[in-house]
Formats: sequence, C-alpha cells, structure tokens
Amino acid sequence: MVQAIVFLPLLGAILAGLIALFGAHARNPSGDTVEHHDDAHGHGDAHASATHDDHGHDDHAHDDHGPAEPPAAGSRGAELVTTALLFVSAALSWMTLVDVGFMHHDIRIQLMPWIFSGDLQVWWTLRVDTLTAVMLVVVTTVSSLVHLYSIGYMDEDPNRPRFFGYLSLFTFAMLMLVTADNLVQLFFGWEGVGLASYLLIGFWYQKPTANAAAIKAFVVNRVGDFGFALGIFAIFYLTSSTDFETIFHAAPSLTGKTIDFLGWHADALTLTCLLLFMGAMGKSAQFLLHTWLPDAMEGPTPVSALIHAATMVTAGVFMVARLSPLFELAPNAQAVVMFFGATTAFFAATIGLVQNDIKRIVAYSTCSQLGYMFVAMGAGAYSVGMFHLFTHAFFKALLFLGSGSVIYAMHHEQDIRNMGGLWKKIPYTYAVMVIGTLALTGFPLTAGYFSKDAIIEAAYASHNPFATYGFLMTVIAAGLTSFYSWRLIFKTFHGEAHDEQHYEAAHEAPIWMLIPIGVLAVGSIFAGFPFKELFAGHGIEEFFRESVKMNPHIIEEMHHIPESIALLPTVMMVLGFLVSYLFYIRRPYLPVELANTQPMLYKFLLNKWYFDELYDLIFVRPAKWIGYQLWKKGDGFIIDGLGPDGVSARVLDITRNVVKIQTGYLYHYAFAMLIGAAGLITWFMFGFGGQ
Repeated sequence: MVQAIVFLPLLGAILAGLIALFGAHARNPSGDTVEHHDDAHGHGDAHASATHDDHGHDDHAHDDHGPAEPPAAGSRGAELVTTALLFVSAALSWMTLVDVGFMHHDIRIQLMPWIFSGDLQVWWTLRVDTLTAVMLVVVTTVSSLVHLYSIGYMDEDPNRPRFFGYLSLFTFAMLMLVTADNLVQLFFGWEGVGLASYLLIGFWYQKPTANAAAIKAFVVNRVGDFGFALGIFAIFYLTSSTDFETIFHAAPSLTGKTIDFLGWHADALTLTCLLLFMGAMGKSAQFLLHTWLPDAMEGPTPVSALIHAATMVTAGVFMVARLSPLFELAPNAQAVVMFFGATTAFFAATIGLVQNDIKRIVAYSTCSQLGYMFVAMGAGAYSVGMFHLFTHAFFKALLFLGSGSVIYAMHHEQDIRNMGGLWKKIPYTYAVMVIGTLALTGFPLTAGYFSKDAIIEAAYASHNPFATYGFLMTVIAAGLTSFYSWRLIFKTFHGEAHDEQHYEAAHEAPIWMLIPIGVLAVGSIFAGFPFKELFAGHGIEEFFRESVKMNPHIIEEMHHIPESIALLPTVMMVLGFLVSYLFYIRRPYLPVELANTQPMLYKFLLNKWYFDELYDLIFVRPAKWIGYQLWKKGDGFIIDGLGPDGVSARVLDITRNVVKIQTGYLYHYAFAMLIGAAGLITWFMFGFGGQ
C-alpha cells in the first residue's frame, strides 16, 4: 500500500510527460519554433501584466495563462490520469494514517540497496510511522485537490500535460522526502521538490518575471541546502551512518563532544542541528532566507497552493520534527529555532499589512504561519507544530485556491485595489474565503483556533531562553494576521467595485474549481477539534509514540497556564478584525491618511523591509561586478589578450609581413643576399675578433 501511495504520482508524472512530448510533436511535427502571439484575452505578455502603484513599484497583478496555442493532444487524458492516481494515493494515505496512528502498525519496507561505499551504506527504504502518516495525508490530500482544481483553472493553457506532469513529479518528490528512512534519501526528496518547484514557478517561461522568480527560488534554496548538506556530513562524521535509527541511538553519546570547525571547537550536536536548521530556513522561507517565497507567486495559482500550503514549505518543519531526538539534546539550537520562528511570524505579518497583490498577501501569511510552527519546534512541542502544519494545509490551500477563483472571476486581475463588491457576484467563493480567513485568524472552534493557540501556549510554557520573545511575537502576529486577512476580504468582496468592466463580467469558476475549495472549507472547520487530543493533548504519546521526541513536561505545563494567557490570542484576533472593519468598511479614508502621515513606515513595509534591495546591494551587485571583471579583465584582457589576440595574433602579423618580401624580382633577392653576407662577415669580424 505504501509503495502505491509513493509511486502512483510518479507513474502519473511519467504518463503526463509522455503525453506532453507526443502532443508537442503532433502540434509541431517539423520541430520549427512556434511564434507565440497573445490571444484575445491578453494572455502571454508578461509586461502587459504589470501595473504600477503610486510609489513606482511593479505589482504583477495578473495571473497570465501563457501563449494562445492549440492545446496539446491528449490534454484531458493527462489531467484525468494524474488526478485519478492522486486521489487513489490520497485515499490510501488516510487508510495508512488509521492503520499506523491508531492500530500502531509502523511500516518499514526495504526496496533496494542504493549506495554502498565504505562506512556509507544506504538502502532505499520506505519508513512510515505516525509522523510520516500525517505528512502523507497532508501532501496527497492537498495535491489531489490541487490537481482537480487545475483542470478548471488551466483550461485555457495549451501546455496542460506538462503542467500536470510537473505537479505529479512534485508530489512524488515530496512523498519520497517524508517516507525517507535516512538522511541521504531525505536529501534526494528535498532536492527533488526544489527542482519541481523551479519548473512549476517558471512554468510560463515566456514571462521574464516567472523565469527570474524560479531562478531566485532555486538560488536562495541552494544557500539553505548548503547548510543542510554540511549538517548531513557532520552527522555521518559523528555516527558513521545516515540511517535514522542508528543516529537516534547514538545521539545521547554525542552530548559534550566538540567538532573542530574552522579553528572553533564547537559543540557537536549544537553545530550539527544549526546546519540542519539552515536547510529548513531555506526550504520553509524563514527570516533572512524568505525572499524567494513571495516571488514564487509568478507561477500559476494552483502551484502557489501546492508549494505554500502543504508541501515544499512544510518540508523544513517536518525535517526538524523528524530529527527531534537531536534537537532535544541541543537546547542552544532550539533557542535559535524559536528565535527565527518568532521573528518570521512577526516580520512576515507586518509586510502582509500593506501588500496589494491578493496572492502575495496570502504568501506572506504562509511565511508568518511557518514561523509559528518553528516556535513550537523550538519549545520542544513538536507534535503541536505538526498539528498547525496539518490544519494550516487545509485553510491555506483554501485561501490560495479561493484567491485563484477570484482571479479567474476578475479576468486574471490580482490587485485587490481594483476589486470590490464581489460577494454579490461570486457568493460561493466569498463564503469559503471567509471560512478560510476565520480558520487562519483563529476564530473559536475552527481548525486554526486549536493549533495556533496551542503554539502560543507552548511558547508561554516553554523554558527556552527566547520563550518570552516567542510568546510576545506570536501574540502580536495573531493581531496583525487578523487585520490583513480581513483587509483582503473587505477590499475584495465588500465596498464599491473599482473595475466596472471586470466586475460586470465576474462569475463563479467551473465546477472543477468549486468542489476542491468546498472540501478544503470543510477541512478548515473540522481538521481541528477531532485531532486536538492526538496532537496537543494527552493522547500524544500513544498516537505519535517514538516518531517524535517530545519535551516530557511541555504538554502538561500547557494545560496549566493562566486563563488570561489562553484567551489572549482570541482577544488579538477580535482586535485585528475590529481595526480592519473600521479602516476598510466604516472609514475607508483612514488607511490613506495613515499612509500619508507615516510615509517612511508605509514605504518600509511596502518594500518588504528592503531585504531585496539589501541583498541586491550586498550579494547580487558584487557578484555581477566580479563576473564582469573576470569577463572583461580576466578573460578578455589577459586570456584573450595574451592568447588569441596576443601571441598568436603577432605570429600572424609577422608571417603576413614576411610574405610581402617574396616579390619574385631577382634584384630583390640579390640585394637580400648581399645584406645577409655583409651581416655575416661583420659578425665574424667583431664576434670572433673580440674573443
């Protein structure tokens, strides 16, 4: 059953790839380049999609659907095959969760030997314990719904088989990651989702912005993955193994050991965990390595839902939970995890306050919520972090796909300033978006209420050095999250319509798109309470067993915090809603006045704390300058100057001039011989005479 869960998406990816290959050949059998033209809807030109705000910044405010071409042959077949296989995989995943989580039948299947070199012995093994089973459910459920949604959303795109092939490949790589039994196999899946996300973000490769965003995501993740690889090397150096069971068994004996790292005698476990967490920072878009995440919105909306809701960005959280036996023995590393998680939760929420692109608002929300998950990891409440990962997958996928439905209705408009009054036109989408927003902001009895509040309680009860900081940042972020989430709802669905033409033409999306968001809306309400005891109550030890190493006291202390502390997140949620209602419904002139009275702060947040500009100054420009100097000075002046343009060019010049001496006239040769003879006699006279 586990093999089917993992390899069915790969089968779908291969079939879709073959259909895309043969379809492209059928569409253009000569192999000549097809010239792309924009269709009547204006799809295809990235430049046409950019609108400028008052401050001269580009908001890529349209979700372009690429060039107008005839669809590839077999497009519908590729869609249906990949989607059907994903739904089978999702159904099997839920059965596996029941079998593993409740029946306690952990699964370990050795598929084949992979790498055998000295001490490095890696088997290709599928490991399914409760932690993996939870991730299997999250990944396959969201991915299958995204596949179904994409049938409607991508209906105008000629390259649908390629798109569905990428989606299924992405899902397979993520499933390889979560079923890994060793760090090498986990790294394979880790890099696989990186590759697939690059392909998906840059799917509309005719758009320069999409190409730039894909490259940015790839490069920023390489920074994190460099740390992750070093962490894996360090573990192998310390334990002579990459197998999880061996590592966890050896972990207690590593306490107190040091590693000589660049002349610095660092605590072995602390350094190793920090290097591993560096990988999680890149993949899960934590503070400093977050800059790729908002740009990833250049991909199609279903891609945003898949990458940001349940799969790629949660890989870092899963990895820290999987390696919890190591992190529990490295309290300094846990402190760093909590610091970065809390900082990200606050930092991303502040940027979300002023963004105008509907998808970017939800993207910064994802960034912030991932910060919450890492706060739980830093507190030692790994199951609580996984609880939020589980619930977040439903309501964040709902918000992304709901945003896609809005974009579809508004003819690919993404700027919320150009929307308004849409609740009358698309009431179903409005209803599910409100449900998603209630869950995200932590409205009582929704899924987010149970998981998010549990994280804040865990931060308060934790003995981590940054516990107070983590608690304060997450509470403040709860208020900010409520404000910008309701701002999105009010500006999009309420008030006056700002674009009459698109407003009049607005209509609900096809049934392919409405069914998945309806299912996710149900999950956003009911994924919380039924699972509360399993993830954040007294049923943790029986449910998770050995799959995560929990701090033994944290859950007990969470249940004994003051009532006022437990109510604080809900109070912040209500405050955020009231301020947002005042700003965008009661007195809509207030935000403009506030922005005018605080222009520095407004620009600071609008420009995302100037991180892109800062990195451009510190890294991009120096790298370009070095590259330019190596090209012009190193390659052009020195190598070409001494080589093709230097010695060899001079040899050619000399030979060309020597050729001119060969005139064919006898007196020229006689004169040359006379000069030679005179020179020879002179040399003999003075040369030998001197001796």
